[in-house]
Amino acid sequence: MAMAKIAQKEPISVEVKPGRKYWWCECGLSKKQPFCDSAHKGTDYKPVLFESDLAQTIYFCCCKQTKDRPFCDGTHNII
Repeated sequence: MAMAKIAQKEPISVEVKPGRKYWWCECGLSKKQPFCDSAHKGTDYKPVLFESDLAQTIYFCCCKQTKDRPFCDGTHNII
């Protein structure tokens, strides 16, 4: 699989709601970062499901190089 496109080199914070499903963009092609808009169609990428039991702030990775998908792990600082 080819390396995902870097959407931006910093995470996006999102106030997530309990019980709601969020589909994180894995490919970096979505125009609705950090979430999937089906721009991956025709590639080997698939969106990553995230659900939370709590209302909280989540920092979603936008460089798409994280080892802790879909969360930012700071990898953007070294690319």
